[in-house]
Amino acid sequence: MEDRLQVFAGRSNPALAQEICDYLGIPLGQVSIQCFSNDNIFIQIQESVREKDVFVMQSFSAPASEHILELLIMLDALRGASARRITAVIPYFSYARSDKKDHPRISIAGRLMADLLVAAGADRVLTMTLHSPQVHGFFRIPLDHLTAAPVIADYFEKMGLEDCVALAPDAGSAKRAGDYAVRLHIPMAFIDKRRVSDRKVEIDAVVGNVREKNVLIFDDEIAAASSMVGTVEAIRKYGIKNIYAGATHGVFCGPAIERLRESPIHQIVVTNTVARGPEKHLDKIKTLSVAPLFGEAIKRIHTGESVGAMFTDR
Repeated sequence: MEDRLQVFAGRSNPALAQEICDYLGIPLGQVSIQCFSNDNIFIQIQESVREKDVFVMQSFSAPASEHILELLIMLDALRGASARRITAVIPYFSYARSDKKDHPRISIAGRLMADLLVAAGADRVLTMTLHSPQVHGFFRIPLDHLTAAPVIADYFEKMGLEDCVALAPDAGSAKRAGDYAVRLHIPMAFIDKRRVSDRKVEIDAVVGNVREKNVLIFDDEIAAASSMVGTVEAIRKYGIKNIYAGATHGVFCGPAIERLRESPIHQIVVTNTVARGPEKHLDKIKTLSVAPLFGEAIKRIHTGESVGAMFTDR
């Protein structure tokens, strides 16, 4: 396998890329990425990829525009270097939030990103926990959609918590929280949340029993943490034992860290799809690695095995 498989990475999350290569037992591909004084990006692949099965890893994390452009240029460089097949590995696809035209005169940017990846040379895409799963349909090439639920659920299962309930922060997240509830064999509840304006959300009720329970709040990502903190405030009046949060993508932008530091959440569990600097670390944040999931998916794509079986076999 090793002689035909190569993995390269942009600058968004080199640590995860190295972990994936360690799992596969291959070296991380050599690539030179430079930024000229006029802010143009120059990329050179520094080893032969002719007729190779190439995977390029890059998360759409901050600075997202720069990381996206890096990925597009790298895909084009690999196509020009005669790679046999090119897979864009995007652990965090942030533009999955832009999945519909809910305001006048806006772009459905999730569809645009899909078109750009194809135009740049991607033959397929591998990603994890899209905010809106329907973004999958924007792609005209094969897309494998992984979930971090096995990793996060296993962590909570080993904690041995009792009297637990899985809580979705809104009705749209109910299916995702339901997956965790099934894996953990616990009941589920969700927040009935109504958007009354572009910037204001009202929490109407909690649907389900959370009284005197250990509450596990599950979401796809924690960005500014406003939704997470709002959910916590909505359930505190029910005499909650302890509150835990689980999310695939720990983005933690803007005032998120300060909000989470002051919140009564006992522990926040995220994965390493997004690289974080020391300024975004808290003692209550636990980071789990999804490198084995991505590594196994890459191996199966390369050898023509089922990726879905990684989850259905469980």
